[in-house]
Amino acid sequence: MNLSQLFKGLSDPIRLRIAHLLCQKGELCVCHLTDTLSLPQSTVSRHLNTLKNAGLVEAERRGKWVYYQMKNSDDYVVAISEMIKNSSLSDGQLQQDLANLKKVIY
Repeated sequence: MNLSQLFKGLSDPIRLRIAHLLCQKGELCVCHLTDTLSLPQSTVSRHLNTLKNAGLVEAERRGKWVYYQMKNSDDYVVAISEMIKNSSLSDGQLQQDLANLKKVIY
């Protein structure tokens, strides 16, 4: 595990928001993330690719959609995921993202 790549993956606020949503919900489609974050698909995909290259997320294609989830096979990622998951209590933007996601999914 390259720690500089790992931390680079989380150094952008949008990537941190994406990681937080994935930590909270487990697995999400790109379409859910674009609607939740109100960002273009190309922007979300670029950030997901950075997270994937950092070793933080893994992807699975299902038909025309790609679903992402945090990697759970690496101790570093599991520890960081727990920290990110618990951070929403003090971050208004992350709380708003969760509220937006609930509207998108349900």
